Amino acid sequence: MKNKLKFLIKQSLKKKIGTKWFKAVNIILCILIVAMANIDRLITVFGGDFNKDTTVYVKDNVGVYDYLEPLFNETTKTVEDLKNYKVEKTDKSLKELKKNIKDTDNIIVEINSSDTNYISSTITTYDALDTISYQLLSNVLNQTKEAFVIGKLGLTENEIIALKSNIEITKKTTNPDLKDNAKAKDIISSGLIILFIVPFFIFITLLVQMLGAEINEEKSTKSMEIIISNVPPKYHFIAKISASSLFVIIQGALLFSYTILAMLVRNLIGGLFGSGIVSSNVSKYLKDIINLLKDSGIIDLLIKGLPFIILLFIVNILAYAIIAGVLASMTTNIEDYQQLQSPIMIIMMMGYFIAIMASTFDGSIFIKIVSFIPLLSALVAPVIYLLGQTTIIELIISLIICMITVAILYIYGLKIYKVGILNYSSSNLWKKILKSLKEK
Repeated sequence: MKNKLKFLIKQSLKKKIGTKWFKAVNIILCILIVAMANIDRLITVFGGDFNKDTTVYVKDNVGVYDYLEPLFNETTKTVEDLKNYKVEKTDKSLKELKKNIKDTDNIIVEINSSDTNYISSTITTYDALDTISYQLLSNVLNQTKEAFVIGKLGLTENEIIALKSNIEITKKTTNPDLKDNAKAKDIISSGLIILFIVPFFIFITLLVQMLGAEINEEKSTKSMEIIISNVPPKYHFIAKISASSLFVIIQGALLFSYTILAMLVRNLIGGLFGSGIVSSNVSKYLKDIINLLKDSGIIDLLIKGLPFIILLFIVNILAYAIIAGVLASMTTNIEDYQQLQSPIMIIMMMGYFIAIMASTFDGSIFIKIVSFIPLLSALVAPVIYLLGQTTIIELIISLIICMITVAILYIYGLKIYKVGILNYSSSNLWKKILKSLKEK
């Protein structure tokens, strides 16, 4: 009988991962992930140049360049990750300047006096002006006008710059034991949720829909009767749960390997195409994030808790698979199953939104309780653990509770599965299910 179980699991898994569609989709996913991780270098290969400066030629007919230059240099710092700008005063004629900017991204800014608005400007480019450059120049020119008008009131250039600069704000806390890890918490609430929680949410959705579709297909084609006549419902139930869970785990592992491959490719081609401004700033940004996570102690928490987090994900996958299999056995077609799976989707959405808002629940008993609830624990427990709201002991408790729940779900779910799997009518189904639960 065990050989039949292995055969069912093998056939069900082969049906999922042995298809041309599965291979084609994974090849596409691999290419897309590698391409997205190296998008700046791909643009460089196909003609993009992130090192090239965009020169802004300023033809000043009013005398405001001394105000404009420091404001321009200060403002361009906010977009230095995206583009390089430099400003240059010129006395050349417009005709000559227009020849200089041909087939380039350089910009001509002509500033003239205005009777109604103090100064006016004309921006000339070879091609259409991009949004970033327009917003930058618009802000600088408006600030220049304000500085020019203030200068007429008798303030010095340094006084004007000081007046226009942003106020410096320093944050301090009186708690000597408090670590300044607010930024690290923001990274967890946004970045790590995208890396771990969103894929888990997507995989569970895939698992629920795939399992329901497979069981309902066997019921609608009457092949279920042939299978159950040769294999006990217990082994059929285990095979469906195991194969579907394995498929999700395999797909997750493949996506993780594609990400690692993308990073390796980025590192290997760094010497050839990695000198662009975007590349250097991305690397700097990633290093800053890693250092921040190290300093806040989050990396140490992740290393200690990673085995339990992985196990928590796997056990929750089994819990969702059991529930999906039981619900699918109670229906006779995919339309009915889609209605029954709505509660599962609602539970997942609750866990997803609570995980996103975890940083705002710091110290709340509510979110600790939610982290112990099976089906929600895989979404919430890892996040609040990394935020430092719970300990590794509480993470292990969440895992143990989920494992006990999976055992209970399997015992009682199997009873329902045995009744529903060969049922093709919804009449008196609930009575049969309740009766099956009472049987020993």
